[in-house]
This record gives sequence, C-alpha cells and structure tokens, in this order.
Amino acid sequence: MRNVVLFMHTSLDGFVSGPGGALNWIPYNEELEKYAAGIVNTVGSSLYGRTTYEMMRGYWPTMLNNPSASKYELNHAQWVENIEKIVFSKSMKTADWNNTRLISGNIAEEVAALKNQPGKDIVVFGSPSLAHTFIDMDLIDEYQLTISPVILGGGVPLFTGSKEKIKLKLISSQIMSTGVVGVHYKK
Repeated sequence: MRNVVLFMHTSLDGFVSGPGGALNWIPYNEELEKYAAGIVNTVGSSLYGRTTYEMMRGYWPTMLNNPSASKYELNHAQWVENIEKIVFSKSMKTADWNNTRLISGNIAEEVAALKNQPGKDIVVFGSPSLAHTFIDMDLIDEYQLTISPVILGGGVPLFTGSKEKIKLKLISSQIMSTGVVGVHYKK
C-alpha cells in the first residue's frame, strides 16, 4: 500500500507562504534542491490543489526548452512533465497538462483507490488548501517538511486548527547550512 505524503516548505512560525503569497523567503540552494530531489525520488503520483497546479503548469513546462535552465530545473521539469499528476478541484473543468487527471469529488474514496495501487508514494506538493482538506480528513500518512529560519508573521498557515490531536513519530531530520531543517514524520 502506498502512503500519502505531504511535502511542504514552512516558516518557523508555520506559514507556507507569506503575505500576498510570497515564497521568496525559502532559501533554495543546491543543498535544498538535493534534499527535495531525495523526496521526489519516492514519488509515484503527485497531487496538487488548483492554485499550485496552475502555478506549476505555468512554470515547469517552460523550463524544458529554456537554455538558461539549471541542470536541476531541467531534470525536475522533465520529471514533473512525465509523472502522474492529479489535481483536486471543484472549479476546474479540465486539466490538460501531460499525464494529469482531475478529481472533483469523493476525495476519501479516490485517495483510498490511489493508495491501493502498486508503486511509489503519493505526494502532495505544496497546495495548502488541499493539505488542510487532507489533514482534516485524516488522509496524510507522512509529513516531509522543510522549516526555514524565518518568522513571516502572516500568510497562509500550514495548519488551520486540526479537529483532533495527531501524534507523529520523527523518522529523520537534517540541518542544512542555511539553517533550514528538513523533518520527516510518520503517523
């Protein structure tokens, strides 16, 4: 059975984007790219909410033929182009990015069916609204978080007041040279 993993960058005070949706506080460098690539290697299906899907759809395909793309950007663009992508949205009518399907209802049943398929894990990338829904529905099996050494003071929170306490077990942690801490928890 595959696990549902939430992979999210967060600030020390628990925000996944700053005021106005800012993401420029994440100290992305070669070390964080390598850490993220390790998580990407565990993915069989990537899950997105509408907003993150549209952001990814607007960016990564442009890297495929961009001569100024870094090796990391090109490799990730090729990976994300070909991986199974599932977007959860009630407002979208179609999802036309290569190897993408749209789910607009029956979330718990759809996720259960995905978990029962063979293969690598199912990873929610970013997508805070989808993450909130999955947390509330108790669908997250693992949390892979990077915690940046910054206090944003506002923005979109990672957690919005879970209905019940969720006990987690620390599987691993890694401190990076920028002060970012990568943590991996399982239920």
